[in-house]
Amino acid sequence: MQGTEFLMTTPLLDIQDFRVRYPGQGDWAVDGVSLRLDAGNIVGLVGESGCGKTTLGRAMLRLLPKATELAGTASFEGRSIPAFTAGELRRFRGEAVSLVFQDPMTRLDPLMTIGAHCVETVLSHESQLSRGEAKARSLQALESVNIPADRWGQYPHEFSGGMRQRVAIALALVLNPKLIVADEPTTSLDVTVSAQILEELTRLCRDRGMGLILISHDLSLVAAHCDQVAVMYQGQRVELGTAHQVLTQPQHPYTQSLLKAAVDLQQAAIRAARPPDPQPLLRIQDVQQHYSLGQNPLAGLLGKPNPGPIKAVDGVSLDLYPGEILGLVGESGCGKSTLSRTILRLVPPTAGRIEFLGQDLTHLSRRDLQPWRRNMQMVFQDPHACLNPMMTVGQGVGDPLRIHGLATGAAVDQQVQAMLERVGLTPVEDYLHRFPGDLSGGQQQRVAIARALITRPKLIICDEPVSMLDASIQAQVLTLMLDLKQEFDLTYLFITHDLWVARYLCDRIAVMQAGKIVELGQTAQIFDQPQHPYTQTLLKAAPFLATV
Repeated sequence: MQGTEFLMTTPLLDIQDFRVRYPGQGDWAVDGVSLRLDAGNIVGLVGESGCGKTTLGRAMLRLLPKATELAGTASFEGRSIPAFTAGELRRFRGEAVSLVFQDPMTRLDPLMTIGAHCVETVLSHESQLSRGEAKARSLQALESVNIPADRWGQYPHEFSGGMRQRVAIALALVLNPKLIVADEPTTSLDVTVSAQILEELTRLCRDRGMGLILISHDLSLVAAHCDQVAVMYQGQRVELGTAHQVLTQPQHPYTQSLLKAAVDLQQAAIRAARPPDPQPLLRIQDVQQHYSLGQNPLAGLLGKPNPGPIKAVDGVSLDLYPGEILGLVGESGCGKSTLSRTILRLVPPTAGRIEFLGQDLTHLSRRDLQPWRRNMQMVFQDPHACLNPMMTVGQGVGDPLRIHGLATGAAVDQQVQAMLERVGLTPVEDYLHRFPGDLSGGQQQRVAIARALITRPKLIICDEPVSMLDASIQAQVLTLMLDLKQEFDLTYLFITHDLWVARYLCDRIAVMQAGKIVELGQTAQIFDQPQHPYTQTLLKAAPFLATV
């Protein structure tokens, strides 16, 4: 009886006055945080980049550098996590607690197929199972996140960013853990798939008595799925309460500012439609990008048909006019990013025609493309992955000037310092000699924008540039991009799965599904009178932040 009472009152996870300090740093990255999570409950952990959310999540699994200093207590089902032996820690990770990382590409082995990842994960913890049983369980987990069985033999690079994130979530679910720590698990996913995955995670929590810690900067998502919300700021937990309490009666000034930024974004007036120029800056006509799936040799011997090509982009035609912002929205895997890379000729199109400033770029050699690329730049979703970690901020931003022969010596330094100041990285001396890894996510994205602007391009393709940022930093970066557009006379192709960001920023919106443009119109028309069923589905699934 006493043991039963203990189990009923002991929380799944309990951290008290917990502190984390990285080697060589004076300040605590996590400073005196207390949090309790019971089985079957969901806690949302929100805050700006660099506030300690991810550090806290990794500390729960002891995934920090060896010399990291820990203080306070952290226990799982009454057992001290810091006291786990190596064997206990191995069983704890995966079987008891699973972590879904924010950036799946850095966590998936590029030399292993998706199927091999899943089977290895299962068999490493449950060696008594046969490979057939491990495969059956893996296929079930992949199906729960909408990864079809025919993608089993493919490699991570053959998946879109959103689909790789689905794989990461399936890997977390496949061992039926008691607690999942999900670090921005739906950052790269569209609203419909985000809703499906989070509904599945919350259902599993209720049905199996699992706990879920949802680390996110998306207040709408947290409000819709979490029992409690903990707000972190500068390493400390500054607010804790039910989702309703925190979102309708925020007490801390930081929570209030975060909430205001999110609400302002959703309620901002739609930008007035601008009349198009007679000549487009960019014209793409019937562009296709098809990929062939390699056949498994054994399947060929068994007489199975060769799988057909993946039609990532399937006959897309678009005109983009000087000075406008055209939004490209759609679910993960629909071909948005593939289209952007095809436009820039980072990958050659299977068919179709790409014109920029009246010049057909479709069949130009790499050497002939070079002067055109100066005028076509890209801001990627994950700035940390696209910035050279071995180059300082100053070196990275100035590199395009040297590549295109636009400046040398002191002239490069002068232009770099002016651009860093323009994107808000001031005082410039504090950032010039730092490395990307020393910066927060928002600061890294400002560096990426500075690097894209340094050649004074006419077109910037933005591939989910604010999806990894919290609401307040999102607002700052979007405002910066609008200011820079006016100052440098820029044209944006803005790829996003966040419909509220598209509504706030874009003049026109193109909706993409399964490699095709299914609807194109003025932003007001898309939101007020959507015509295509898929557009209507996207709008219905978009989480709205109700604060009253």
